[in-house]
Amino acid sequence: MRKSEYTLWALLALAVLAAGSTVVSLAKSPPAATNSEIYRQLDLFGEVLERVRADYVEAPDDSKLIEAAINGMLNGLDPHSAYLTPKHFRDMQVQTRGEFGGLGIEVTMENGVVKVVAPIEDTPAARAGIMSGDLITHLDKEQISGLTLQEAVEKMRGPVNSPITLTLMRKGKDDPFDVKVVRDVIHINPVKYNVEGDDVGYVRVTTFNEQTTANLQKAVEDMKKQLGPKMKGYIVDLRNNPGGLLDQAISVSDAFLDKGAIVLTRGRNLEETQRSNARPGDITDGQKIVVLINGGSASASEIVAGALQDHHRATIVGTRSFGKGSVQTIIPLGSNGALRLTTARYYTPSGRSIQAKGIDPGIVVEEELPEDMKKKEDQVTRGEANLRGHLRAEDKEKADKEKKDNKDAEEPANGEDTPVAETEEESGSSSYVPQDKEKDTQLKYALDLLRGIKSVDTEAKKKAEAN
Repeated sequence: MRKSEYTLWALLALAVLAAGSTVVSLAKSPPAATNSEIYRQLDLFGEVLERVRADYVEAPDDSKLIEAAINGMLNGLDPHSAYLTPKHFRDMQVQTRGEFGGLGIEVTMENGVVKVVAPIEDTPAARAGIMSGDLITHLDKEQISGLTLQEAVEKMRGPVNSPITLTLMRKGKDDPFDVKVVRDVIHINPVKYNVEGDDVGYVRVTTFNEQTTANLQKAVEDMKKQLGPKMKGYIVDLRNNPGGLLDQAISVSDAFLDKGAIVLTRGRNLEETQRSNARPGDITDGQKIVVLINGGSASASEIVAGALQDHHRATIVGTRSFGKGSVQTIIPLGSNGALRLTTARYYTPSGRSIQAKGIDPGIVVEEELPEDMKKKEDQVTRGEANLRGHLRAEDKEKADKEKKDNKDAEEPANGEDTPVAETEEESGSSSYVPQDKEKDTQLKYALDLLRGIKSVDTEAKKKAEAN
Protein backbone atom coordinates (compact mmCIF):
# COMPACT_ATOMS: atom_id res chain seq x y z
CA MET A 1 0.00 0.00 0.00
CA ARG A 2 1.35 3.46 -0.93
CA LYS A 3 2.27 6.06 1.64
CA SER A 4 -0.47 8.41 0.44
CA GLU A 5 -3.06 5.69 1.13
CA TYR A 6 -1.79 5.36 4.73
CA THR A 7 -2.01 9.12 5.13
CA LEU A 8 -5.59 9.08 3.86
CA TRP A 9 -6.44 6.21 6.26
CA ALA A 10 -4.91 8.11 9.19
CA LEU A 11 -6.87 11.24 8.30
CA LEU A 12 -10.09 9.24 8.15
CA ALA A 13 -9.30 7.69 11.55
CA LEU A 14 -8.69 11.16 12.97
CA ALA A 15 -12.04 12.32 11.55
CA VAL A 16 -13.83 9.41 13.24
CA LEU A 17 -12.20 10.21 16.60
CA ALA A 18 -13.11 13.87 16.25
CA ALA A 19 -16.71 12.99 15.42
CA GLY A 20 -16.93 10.78 18.51
CA SER A 21 -15.60 13.59 20.67
CA THR A 22 -18.41 15.95 19.70
CA VAL A 23 -20.74 13.83 21.82
CA VAL A 24 -18.86 15.18 24.82
CA SER A 25 -18.02 18.71 23.76
CA LEU A 26 -17.84 21.04 20.79
CA ALA A 27 -14.33 22.36 20.30
CA LYS A 28 -13.37 25.34 18.15
CA SER A 29 -11.87 24.53 14.76
CA PRO A 30 -8.08 24.65 14.91
CA PRO A 31 -6.33 27.32 12.82
CA ALA A 32 -5.18 26.39 9.31
CA ALA A 33 -1.52 26.43 10.35
CA THR A 34 -2.21 23.76 12.96
CA ASN A 35 -4.04 21.62 10.38
CA SER A 36 -1.08 21.89 8.06
CA GLU A 37 1.26 20.63 10.80
CA ILE A 38 -1.09 17.71 11.60
CA TYR A 39 -1.08 16.66 7.93
CA ARG A 40 2.73 16.74 7.91
CA GLN A 41 2.91 14.60 11.06
CA LEU A 42 0.34 12.12 9.72
CA ASP A 43 2.42 11.82 6.56
CA LEU A 44 5.39 10.94 8.78
CA PHE A 45 3.27 8.38 10.64
CA GLY A 46 2.21 6.77 7.36
CA GLU A 47 5.83 6.58 6.21
CA VAL A 48 6.97 4.90 9.44
CA LEU A 49 4.06 2.46 9.38
CA GLU A 50 4.81 1.51 5.79
CA ARG A 51 8.50 0.99 6.55
CA VAL A 52 7.74 -1.22 9.58
CA ARG A 53 5.31 -3.37 7.58
CA ALA A 54 7.77 -3.75 4.73
CA ASP A 55 11.10 -4.23 6.51
CA TYR A 56 10.59 -5.45 10.10
CA VAL A 57 12.36 -8.75 10.76
CA GLU A 58 9.02 -10.56 11.19
CA ALA A 59 5.69 -9.80 9.55
CA PRO A 60 3.85 -7.61 12.08
CA ASP A 61 0.16 -7.76 12.94
CA ASP A 62 -1.36 -4.61 11.42
CA SER A 63 -4.11 -4.29 14.02
CA LYS A 64 -1.59 -4.59 16.87
CA LEU A 65 0.60 -1.93 15.27
CA ILE A 66 -2.29 0.52 15.07
CA GLU A 67 -3.47 -0.32 18.59
CA ALA A 68 0.05 0.25 19.94
CA ALA A 69 0.23 3.59 18.11
CA ILE A 70 -3.10 4.68 19.61
CA ASN A 71 -2.00 3.58 23.09
CA GLY A 72 1.27 5.45 22.70
CA MET A 73 -0.59 8.64 21.79
CA LEU A 74 -2.95 8.37 24.75
CA ASN A 75 -0.28 7.29 27.25
CA GLY A 76 1.59 10.45 26.35
CA LEU A 77 -1.31 12.58 27.62
CA ASP A 78 -1.78 11.47 31.25
CA PRO A 79 -1.99 8.22 33.26
CA HIS A 80 -5.78 7.98 33.01
CA SER A 81 -6.39 8.34 29.26
CA ALA A 82 -6.38 5.01 27.42
CA TYR A 83 -7.74 3.02 24.52
CA LEU A 84 -10.15 0.26 25.51
CA THR A 85 -10.28 -2.74 23.20
CA PRO A 86 -13.79 -4.15 22.65
CA LYS A 87 -13.11 -6.77 25.34
CA HIS A 88 -11.77 -4.26 27.87
CA PHE A 89 -14.71 -1.97 27.13
CA ARG A 90 -17.13 -4.82 27.89
CA ASP A 91 -15.21 -5.64 31.09
CA MET A 92 -15.43 -2.01 32.20
CA GLN A 93 -19.19 -1.98 31.60
CA VAL A 94 -19.50 -5.18 33.65
CA GLN A 95 -17.56 -3.63 36.53
CA THR A 96 -19.67 -0.47 36.62
CA ARG A 97 -22.86 -2.55 36.60
CA GLY A 98 -21.53 -4.53 39.55
CA GLU A 99 -22.78 -7.85 38.20
CA PHE A 100 -20.96 -10.60 36.27
CA GLY A 101 -20.44 -14.34 35.95
CA GLY A 102 -17.57 -15.49 38.14
CA LEU A 103 -16.34 -17.04 41.38
CA GLY A 104 -16.70 -14.25 43.92
CA ILE A 105 -13.17 -13.61 45.22
CA GLU A 106 -11.09 -10.48 45.63
CA VAL A 107 -7.55 -11.23 44.45
CA THR A 108 -4.12 -9.68 44.03
CA MET A 109 -0.84 -10.84 42.49
CA GLU A 110 2.03 -11.91 44.73
CA ASN A 111 5.32 -13.46 43.55
CA GLY A 112 3.82 -14.62 40.28
CA VAL A 113 0.77 -16.32 41.77
CA VAL A 114 -2.70 -15.03 42.51
CA LYS A 115 -3.38 -14.44 46.19
CA VAL A 116 -6.91 -14.45 47.59
CA VAL A 117 -7.56 -11.21 49.48
CA ALA A 118 -10.99 -12.38 50.56
CA PRO A 119 -13.90 -14.48 49.29
CA ILE A 120 -17.10 -12.48 48.85
CA GLU A 121 -19.86 -13.60 51.18
CA ASP A 122 -22.46 -16.01 49.77
CA THR A 123 -20.65 -16.65 46.46
CA PRO A 124 -19.35 -19.89 44.86
CA ALA A 125 -15.83 -19.22 46.19
CA ALA A 126 -17.04 -18.75 49.76
CA ARG A 127 -19.25 -21.86 49.58
CA ALA A 128 -16.33 -23.90 48.17
CA GLY A 129 -14.22 -23.05 51.23
CA ILE A 130 -11.67 -20.75 49.57
CA MET A 131 -10.01 -18.68 52.27
CA SER A 132 -8.24 -15.36 52.58
CA GLY A 133 -4.51 -15.88 52.03
CA ASP A 134 -4.89 -18.89 49.72
CA LEU A 135 -2.49 -18.88 46.76
CA ILE A 136 -3.91 -19.90 43.37
CA THR A 137 -1.20 -21.56 41.29
CA HIS A 138 -3.21 -23.24 38.49
CA LEU A 139 -6.52 -22.70 36.71
CA ASP A 140 -7.90 -25.89 35.14
CA LYS A 141 -4.43 -27.44 35.53
CA GLU A 142 -2.76 -24.58 33.62
CA GLN A 143 -0.05 -22.61 35.45
CA ILE A 144 -0.82 -19.01 36.35
CA SER A 145 2.89 -18.15 36.25
CA GLY A 146 3.47 -15.78 33.33
CA LEU A 147 -0.06 -14.35 33.31
CA THR A 148 -0.89 -10.83 34.39
CA LEU A 149 -3.45 -10.38 37.15
CA GLN A 150 -5.98 -9.15 34.57
CA GLU A 151 -5.44 -12.25 32.42
CA ALA A 152 -5.89 -14.54 35.42
CA VAL A 153 -9.09 -12.73 36.44
CA GLU A 154 -10.45 -13.06 32.88
CA LYS A 155 -9.85 -16.83 33.01
CA MET A 156 -11.72 -17.08 36.31
CA ARG A 157 -14.72 -15.20 34.93
CA GLY A 158 -16.99 -17.00 32.52
CA PRO A 159 -20.51 -18.21 31.74
CA VAL A 160 -22.81 -18.89 34.68
CA ASN A 161 -22.95 -22.60 35.68
CA SER A 162 -19.61 -23.40 34.01
CA PRO A 163 -17.05 -25.17 36.28
CA ILE A 164 -13.39 -24.30 36.87
CA THR A 165 -10.78 -26.12 38.96
CA LEU A 166 -8.46 -24.03 41.11
CA THR A 167 -5.20 -25.42 42.46
CA LEU A 168 -4.50 -23.83 45.84
CA MET A 169 -1.65 -23.60 48.29
CA ARG A 170 -2.65 -22.84 51.88
CA LYS A 171 -0.59 -22.00 54.92
CA GLY A 172 -0.45 -25.03 57.20
CA LYS A 173 -0.85 -27.52 54.33
CA ASP A 174 2.23 -29.12 52.81
CA ASP A 175 0.82 -29.96 49.40
CA PRO A 176 -1.27 -28.09 46.82
CA PHE A 177 -4.89 -29.22 46.47
CA ASP A 178 -7.68 -28.75 43.92
CA VAL A 179 -11.03 -27.08 44.47
CA LYS A 180 -13.78 -27.26 41.86
CA VAL A 181 -15.97 -24.15 41.71
CA VAL A 182 -19.06 -23.57 39.55
CA ARG A 183 -19.41 -20.00 38.33
CA ASP A 184 -22.52 -18.05 39.25
CA VAL A 185 -23.85 -14.52 38.91
CA ILE A 186 -21.77 -12.35 41.23
CA HIS A 187 -23.33 -9.20 42.60
CA ILE A 188 -20.74 -6.74 43.85
CA ASN A 189 -22.30 -4.82 46.70
CA PRO A 190 -20.41 -1.52 46.88
CA VAL A 191 -21.84 -0.71 50.33
CA LYS A 192 -21.17 -2.68 53.50
CA TYR A 193 -22.59 -1.58 56.81
CA ASN A 194 -23.16 -2.45 60.45
CA VAL A 195 -23.97 -0.73 63.73
CA GLU A 196 -21.09 0.01 66.09
CA GLY A 197 -22.19 -0.56 69.66
CA ASP A 198 -25.74 0.62 70.03
CA ASP A 199 -25.36 4.21 68.89
CA VAL A 200 -23.33 4.65 65.65
CA GLY A 201 -24.01 3.59 62.07
CA TYR A 202 -20.97 2.50 60.07
CA VAL A 203 -21.07 2.50 56.24
CA ARG A 204 -18.14 1.41 54.09
CA VAL A 205 -18.37 2.43 50.42
CA THR A 206 -15.89 0.33 48.44
CA THR A 207 -16.55 1.65 44.92
CA PHE A 208 -18.92 3.90 42.99
CA ASN A 209 -20.84 1.66 40.59
CA GLU A 210 -24.44 1.83 39.39
CA GLN A 211 -25.73 0.35 42.66
CA THR A 212 -23.88 2.56 45.15
CA THR A 213 -26.47 5.25 45.92
CA ALA A 214 -29.42 2.84 46.13
CA ASN A 215 -27.50 0.50 48.43
CA LEU A 216 -26.35 3.41 50.61
CA GLN A 217 -29.94 4.55 51.08
CA LYS A 218 -31.00 1.02 52.07
CA ALA A 219 -28.11 0.78 54.52
CA VAL A 220 -28.99 4.07 56.24
CA GLU A 221 -32.69 3.17 56.46
CA ASP A 222 -31.85 -0.21 57.99
CA MET A 223 -29.52 1.31 60.61
CA LYS A 224 -32.12 3.94 61.48
CA LYS A 225 -34.57 1.16 62.29
CA GLN A 226 -31.98 -0.75 64.31
CA LEU A 227 -30.81 2.18 66.46
CA GLY A 228 -33.79 4.54 66.47
CA PRO A 229 -33.40 7.50 68.85
CA LYS A 230 -30.10 6.12 70.23
CA MET A 231 -28.34 7.01 66.94
CA LYS A 232 -25.49 9.50 67.52
CA GLY A 233 -24.27 9.70 63.94
CA TYR A 234 -22.73 7.93 60.98
CA ILE A 235 -19.24 6.98 59.87
CA VAL A 236 -18.81 6.93 56.08
CA ASP A 237 -15.64 4.97 55.33
CA LEU A 238 -14.12 5.92 51.96
CA ARG A 239 -10.65 4.55 52.69
CA ASN A 240 -9.08 2.70 49.75
CA ASN A 241 -12.11 3.49 47.58
CA PRO A 242 -10.57 4.10 44.11
CA GLY A 243 -13.61 5.95 42.76
CA GLY A 244 -15.88 5.07 39.86
CA LEU A 245 -18.89 6.77 38.28
CA LEU A 246 -19.11 10.56 38.56
CA ASP A 247 -22.93 10.56 38.69
CA GLN A 248 -22.82 8.20 41.68
CA ALA A 249 -20.35 10.44 43.52
CA ILE A 250 -22.77 13.32 42.96
CA SER A 251 -25.85 11.37 44.10
CA VAL A 252 -24.05 10.02 47.20
CA SER A 253 -23.03 13.58 48.15
CA ASP A 254 -26.58 14.76 47.47
CA ALA A 255 -27.90 12.09 49.87
CA PHE A 256 -26.23 13.95 52.77
CA LEU A 257 -26.78 17.55 51.61
CA ASP A 258 -29.89 19.75 51.47
CA LYS A 259 -28.59 22.47 49.15
CA GLY A 260 -25.56 24.01 47.50
CA ALA A 261 -23.00 22.95 44.92
CA ILE A 262 -21.58 19.43 44.99
CA VAL A 263 -18.90 19.57 42.31
CA LEU A 264 -17.86 21.75 39.39
CA THR A 265 -16.22 20.31 36.28
CA ARG A 266 -14.29 22.47 33.83
CA GLY A 267 -13.06 21.39 30.44
CA ARG A 268 -10.65 23.15 28.14
CA ASN A 269 -13.23 25.75 27.08
CA LEU A 270 -15.34 27.97 29.35
CA GLU A 271 -18.61 26.74 27.83
CA GLU A 272 -17.77 23.24 29.05
CA THR A 273 -18.07 24.21 32.72
CA GLN A 274 -20.80 22.29 34.57
CA ARG A 275 -22.07 22.60 38.12
CA SER A 276 -23.98 19.92 40.02
CA ASN A 277 -26.23 21.03 42.88
CA ALA A 278 -27.80 19.21 45.81
CA ARG A 279 -31.54 18.81 46.08
CA PRO A 280 -33.50 19.12 49.33
CA GLY A 281 -33.45 16.02 51.52
CA ASP A 282 -30.83 14.49 53.82
CA ILE A 283 -31.22 10.73 54.31
CA THR A 284 -29.60 10.96 57.77
CA ASP A 285 -32.03 13.66 59.00
CA GLY A 286 -29.13 15.93 59.90
CA GLN A 287 -27.22 13.47 62.06
CA LYS A 288 -23.48 14.01 62.58
CA ILE A 289 -21.20 12.44 59.97
CA VAL A 290 -17.52 11.51 60.08
CA VAL A 291 -15.88 10.62 56.76
CA LEU A 292 -12.74 8.46 56.79
CA ILE A 293 -10.19 8.91 53.97
CA ASN A 294 -6.60 7.85 53.28
CA GLY A 295 -4.10 7.62 50.43
CA GLY A 296 -6.26 5.03 48.66
CA SER A 297 -9.28 7.36 48.49
CA ALA A 298 -9.38 8.69 44.94
CA SER A 299 -11.52 10.45 42.35
CA ALA A 300 -15.22 9.95 43.19
CA SER A 301 -14.29 9.42 46.86
CA GLU A 302 -12.56 12.79 46.86
CA ILE A 303 -15.60 14.46 45.29
CA VAL A 304 -17.79 13.21 48.17
CA ALA A 305 -15.24 14.09 50.88
CA GLY A 306 -14.60 17.54 49.36
CA ALA A 307 -18.29 18.38 49.04
CA LEU A 308 -19.14 17.38 52.62
CA GLN A 309 -16.03 19.16 53.91
CA ASP A 310 -16.74 22.45 52.11
CA HIS A 311 -20.34 22.50 53.33
CA HIS A 312 -19.21 21.68 56.90
CA ARG A 313 -21.57 18.73 56.71
CA ALA A 314 -19.01 16.18 57.87
CA THR A 315 -15.74 15.99 59.77
CA ILE A 316 -13.03 14.47 57.58
CA VAL A 317 -10.68 12.17 59.52
CA GLY A 318 -7.64 10.22 58.33
CA THR A 319 -4.79 11.17 56.01
CA ARG A 320 -4.41 13.04 52.73
CA SER A 321 -6.27 11.47 49.78
CA PHE A 322 -4.82 10.30 46.46
CA GLY A 323 -5.27 13.56 44.55
CA LYS A 324 -7.00 12.51 41.31
CA GLY A 325 -8.89 15.63 40.36
CA SER A 326 -9.63 14.84 36.71
CA VAL A 327 -12.70 13.51 34.91
CA GLN A 328 -12.53 10.80 32.25
CA THR A 329 -15.19 10.50 29.56
CA ILE A 330 -15.83 7.16 27.87
CA ILE A 331 -16.24 7.74 24.13
CA PRO A 332 -17.54 4.61 22.33
CA LEU A 333 -15.87 3.87 18.99
CA GLY A 334 -18.51 1.53 17.58
CA SER A 335 -17.23 -2.02 17.19
CA ASN A 336 -13.67 -0.83 17.86
CA GLY A 337 -14.01 -0.46 21.63
CA ALA A 338 -13.86 2.94 23.31
CA LEU A 339 -11.66 5.85 24.23
CA ARG A 340 -11.19 6.80 27.87
CA LEU A 341 -10.14 10.43 27.66
CA THR A 342 -9.44 13.00 30.35
CA THR A 343 -11.84 15.80 29.42
CA ALA A 344 -12.12 17.98 32.53
CA ARG A 345 -10.84 18.84 35.98
CA TYR A 346 -13.22 18.83 38.90
CA TYR A 347 -13.45 21.33 41.74
CA THR A 348 -14.98 21.18 45.18
CA PRO A 349 -17.84 23.61 45.98
CA SER A 350 -15.38 26.24 47.27
CA GLY A 351 -13.46 26.12 43.99
CA ARG A 352 -10.55 23.90 45.12
CA SER A 353 -8.90 21.72 42.54
CA ILE A 354 -7.41 18.73 44.31
CA GLN A 355 -5.48 17.49 41.26
CA ALA A 356 -2.05 16.24 42.44
CA LYS A 357 -2.81 17.66 45.92
CA GLY A 358 -5.65 15.62 47.42
CA ILE A 359 -8.12 16.35 50.20
CA ASP A 360 -6.51 17.21 53.52
CA PRO A 361 -8.58 15.87 56.42
CA GLY A 362 -9.78 18.24 59.10
CA ILE A 363 -8.26 15.90 61.68
CA VAL A 364 -5.14 13.95 60.71
CA VAL A 365 -5.04 10.47 62.24
CA GLU A 366 -2.30 8.06 61.13
CA GLU A 367 -2.59 4.27 61.26
CA GLU A 368 0.34 2.49 62.91
CA LEU A 369 2.01 0.32 60.27
CA PRO A 370 3.02 -3.25 61.16
CA GLU A 371 6.78 -3.84 61.26
CA ASP A 372 6.85 -5.78 57.98
CA MET A 373 5.09 -2.91 56.17
CA LYS A 374 7.32 -0.17 57.56
CA LYS A 375 10.07 -1.52 55.32
CA LYS A 376 7.74 -1.16 52.32
CA GLU A 377 6.23 2.18 53.28
CA ASP A 378 6.99 3.70 49.88
CA GLN A 379 4.57 1.17 48.37
CA VAL A 380 1.62 2.52 50.33
CA THR A 381 2.25 6.27 50.09
CA ARG A 382 2.04 6.91 46.36
CA GLY A 383 -0.50 9.45 45.16
CA GLU A 384 -1.43 11.14 41.88
CA ALA A 385 1.58 13.47 42.18
CA ASN A 386 3.85 10.41 41.96
CA LEU A 387 2.35 9.15 38.70
CA ARG A 388 4.47 9.78 35.65
CA GLY A 389 2.84 12.23 33.24
CA HIS A 390 0.09 13.32 35.64
CA LEU A 391 -1.78 16.57 35.09
CA ARG A 392 -0.12 19.28 37.10
CA ALA A 393 -1.98 21.03 39.88
CA GLU A 394 -3.24 24.34 38.46
CA ASP A 395 -1.41 26.59 40.91
CA LYS A 396 1.79 24.62 40.31
CA GLU A 397 1.36 24.97 36.55
CA LYS A 398 0.99 28.74 36.87
CA ALA A 399 3.94 29.03 39.24
CA ASP A 400 6.19 26.96 36.97
CA LYS A 401 5.16 28.99 33.92
CA GLU A 402 5.93 32.25 35.73
CA LYS A 403 9.35 30.94 36.73
CA LYS A 404 10.07 29.87 33.16
CA ASP A 405 8.91 33.24 31.78
CA ASN A 406 11.12 35.05 34.28
CA LYS A 407 14.03 32.80 33.41
CA ASP A 408 13.55 33.51 29.67
CA ALA A 409 13.36 37.25 30.33
CA GLU A 410 16.55 37.30 32.40
CA GLU A 411 19.36 35.80 30.34
CA PRO A 412 22.17 34.60 32.68
CA ALA A 413 25.30 36.77 32.53
CA ASN A 414 27.57 33.77 31.94
CA GLY A 415 25.49 32.63 28.97
CA GLU A 416 24.73 29.26 30.59
CA ASP A 417 21.27 27.83 31.00
CA THR A 418 19.82 28.16 34.48
CA PRO A 419 17.47 25.26 35.34
CA VAL A 420 13.92 26.18 36.26
CA ALA A 421 13.23 25.10 39.85
CA GLU A 422 10.62 22.38 40.13
CA THR A 423 7.49 23.36 42.02
CA GLU A 424 6.83 20.69 44.62
CA GLU A 425 3.66 18.65 44.42
CA GLU A 426 2.46 16.13 46.94
CA SER A 427 -0.60 13.95 47.26
CA GLY A 428 -1.52 10.60 48.73
CA SER A 429 -0.59 9.01 52.04
CA SER A 430 -0.57 5.57 53.64
CA SER A 431 -3.33 3.29 52.38
CA TYR A 432 -2.99 0.76 55.19
CA VAL A 433 -6.17 -0.21 57.08
CA PRO A 434 -5.96 -2.92 59.78
CA GLN A 435 -8.32 -5.85 59.29
CA ASP A 436 -8.83 -6.02 63.04
CA LYS A 437 -11.21 -3.22 64.06
CA GLU A 438 -9.67 -3.16 67.52
CA LYS A 439 -6.42 -1.95 65.91
CA ASP A 440 -8.09 0.53 63.56
CA THR A 441 -6.99 3.87 65.02
CA GLN A 442 -8.91 5.99 62.51
CA LEU A 443 -12.18 4.15 63.08
CA LYS A 444 -11.82 4.34 66.86
CA TYR A 445 -11.12 8.06 66.61
CA ALA A 446 -14.28 8.58 64.52
CA LEU A 447 -16.34 6.67 67.08
CA ASP A 448 -14.93 8.82 69.89
CA LEU A 449 -15.85 12.00 67.97
CA LEU A 450 -19.46 10.92 67.47
CA ARG A 451 -19.79 9.78 71.07
CA GLY A 452 -18.40 13.07 72.41
CA ILE A 453 -15.28 11.49 73.92
CA LYS A 454 -13.22 13.70 71.59
CA SER A 455 -14.16 17.16 70.38
CA VAL A 456 -13.62 18.66 66.93
CA ASP A 457 -13.10 22.11 68.53
CA THR A 458 -10.41 20.71 70.84
CA GLU A 459 -8.61 19.09 67.91
CA ALA A 460 -8.79 22.33 65.88
CA LYS A 461 -7.29 24.22 68.83
CA LYS A 462 -4.45 21.68 69.13
CA LYS A 463 -3.74 22.00 65.42
CA ALA A 464 -3.64 25.80 65.63
CA GLU A 465 -1.27 25.67 68.60
CA ALA A 466 1.01 23.23 66.77
CA ASN A 467 1.23 25.60 63.81
